[in-house]
Amino acid sequence: MIFGFVIWSIVFLVLLGIGIWAWKSDKAVSFYTGTKPPEVTDVRKYNRAVAILWFVYAGLFELLGLPFLFLKQNAAGFLWVVLGTVAITIALMIVYNRLLRKYEQKK
Repeated sequence: MIFGFVIWSIVFLVLLGIGIWAWKSDKAVSFYTGTKPPEVTDVRKYNRAVAILWFVYAGLFELLGLPFLFLKQNAAGFLWVVLGTVAITIALMIVYNRLLRKYEQKK
């Protein structure tokens, strides 16, 4: 299942790239696809917080892919990979919404 881990790692690199892009951006970054970036009080701190969020998510995502190196195809252990990915994705959205409330300009 090394091929599966290679594909998983490519997705990890994409997520890492999103974090690097957010870290280096001069304008507030948009988190959800197709939405305008929020108006925030401190763009630099907001972008850094979003970037760190992406870095942590990418790291956890890569750790969840480690069973690809050890398990055989269709092993029951992959259930943990699927459930873990769902859990960290939900956590990603929850943490981002908390960050948004912290940095969003009050109207």
